[in-house]
Amino acid sequence: MSTFLTHSAPNASTSMAPTFLLVGLPGLSAVPSWWAVPLITVYLLSALGNGAILWIIALEPTLHRPMYFFLFLLSMSDVGLSTALMPTLLGLAFANTHAVSASACLLQMFFVHVFSVMESSVLLAMALDRALAICHPLHYPTLLTNGVISKICVAIAFRCLGLHLPLPFLLAHMPYCRPQVLTHSYCLHPDMARLACPGGGGAVYSLFVVLSAMGLDPLLIFFSYGLIGRVLQGLGSSEDRWKAGQTCAAHLSAVLLFYVPMVLLALIDHLRMPIPQPAHTLLSYVHFLLPPLINPILYSVKMKEIRERIYKRLQPRKVGCAY
Repeated sequence: MSTFLTHSAPNASTSMAPTFLLVGLPGLSAVPSWWAVPLITVYLLSALGNGAILWIIALEPTLHRPMYFFLFLLSMSDVGLSTALMPTLLGLAFANTHAVSASACLLQMFFVHVFSVMESSVLLAMALDRALAICHPLHYPTLLTNGVISKICVAIAFRCLGLHLPLPFLLAHMPYCRPQVLTHSYCLHPDMARLACPGGGGAVYSLFVVLSAMGLDPLLIFFSYGLIGRVLQGLGSSEDRWKAGQTCAAHLSAVLLFYVPMVLLALIDHLRMPIPQPAHTLLSYVHFLLPPLINPILYSVKMKEIRERIYKRLQPRKVGCAY
């Protein structure tokens, strides 16, 4: 891998580079194929778990409620995110392929960020749903109607597609002054934008897109949980608090699983903390690959209705005998 890290910088600014160079997991370049097995295993388990969630919510009329509709969207975003990451990860694992064309890199970057922001937006919608259900239980059915849910879906779609669609075009027309070596095993917007020449257009818009999702959403989510915590403190019995808290446990776990690695990565990159490259790469894998794998387990274990409906569907049906 040291051979491509010494790729020389161009003498002058150039337009979009014909290729970008990805960084694999250090120490595995000599035997790349073996770590394709855990990658494929993680992807298949993620697809199986999220597919089960999508399947049971689609088939069960009793689960056609706001909370489960948002869970349906969360599983869609998890499947999309893990699928968008796989091409470059498997290329590194199977063939030690570090070079990726600019067009393929921009395409992967677009879908990775679209599904990441979709997941963040759905987590925010789920937090607001739980806050309304616990803080205003009597008005909940009238507050979160089908019309309101449709508007939330349109807002999520606009936020994911409308805001991110200009990014590939902005990056494609930026001049690049640095070696085209990325710091991850996949193409990410901040990683590509840092290679552009200072003063390149689109930097302000790019910063706005990042902060409007990954900066604002966690604040609103934890504000919602602050409201929920205040209501739970006012409940009479500990049993009522336990029941109400259980409905939020899976979602809060998913929130922490998604945002904590992301915040750590942002702090490491911003503060330029001297951590080993393998640790940085593994933390990036945890941020992107672990939530799609763990979320179906969290919701299946913590949400009784999901667990019972899956178990009921998987049970063999008893067929009576005619006499």
